[in-house]
Amino acid sequence: MLALDLSPFAILAFALILDALLGEPEWLWRRAPHPAVTMGRAVSLLEAQLNQGPSRRLKGAAALIVLIIGAGAIGLAVTMAPVVGSALSVLFAAILLAQRSLADHVSDVAAALRQSLPEGREAVSLIVGRDPETLDEAGVSRAAIESAAENFSDGVVAPAFWLLVGGLPGILIYKAVNTADSMIGHRSERYHAFGWATARLDDLLNLIPARLSGLLLCAVGSGMRGVRVMWRDARLHKSPNAGWPEAASAAALGVALAGPRVYGGALTDDPWVHPEGRHAATPADIDAAVMLIWQAWALLLAGSIVGAAALTRL
Repeated sequence: MLALDLSPFAILAFALILDALLGEPEWLWRRAPHPAVTMGRAVSLLEAQLNQGPSRRLKGAAALIVLIIGAGAIGLAVTMAPVVGSALSVLFAAILLAQRSLADHVSDVAAALRQSLPEGREAVSLIVGRDPETLDEAGVSRAAIESAAENFSDGVVAPAFWLLVGGLPGILIYKAVNTADSMIGHRSERYHAFGWATARLDDLLNLIPARLSGLLLCAVGSGMRGVRVMWRDARLHKSPNAGWPEAASAAALGVALAGPRVYGGALTDDPWVHPEGRHAATPADIDAAVMLIWQAWALLLAGSIVGAAALTRL
């Protein structure tokens, strides 16, 4: 049985390993709701009840507070569970990390693209929001690489960071906010006001993790050259956070990312990140991106083990 005083670093180390080994076991989620699904249902319920009438921005902020309190309370209850608190914390943290599932989904795009362009487009449509029918092989490859980079930050480094900062309540609060942002944080007519607070808080919670993700990717990728590219190009991205891991990945892989693409039938005029890189990305570059995030994951795991060992000696 795991000790009750297992440190956040130790919980993170065990959770990273457990997630890498098991990923998202379908047999489990056919029998029980995934925490992210439960969070999504809560967001949908709050949105249906509150996103109407006047003061929608204020109502959206109130809904966000309810989500935060609920997630934090569940985290505290699990942490304080007699005897098995640390074991449950490891299990919950492993479920909320997404390294294995991210790597698998991105690898699926490379495999599908090697079969045919239509299959590649279908596979990439599961992990990105742009219009897949407008993408050629290079466009599908870039989209998959960008997804690997951005979701390594959102789905691995950010949950790990908030686990270390706030324990299980911290990671649950982060995932609740991140899930809500994916549902109501975009600037559509319906959600522009109601999701405003969620989108702003999600940006804030990802501010440090995005930059840490970029540094991890640079450390295992192109070193100081990657840091210089990241510092130069990250701010070109429309997102205040996604540009950091994407620029780091672009430098490490020698490809250009972002650039003009189609969302909802409209062409965006986004600048290129690492424009001097190859624009003709291939499935081999997707494979290299998956390897890159696994190397960065290994560095994160090593850091958590070192942190756990250091705290044990104190």
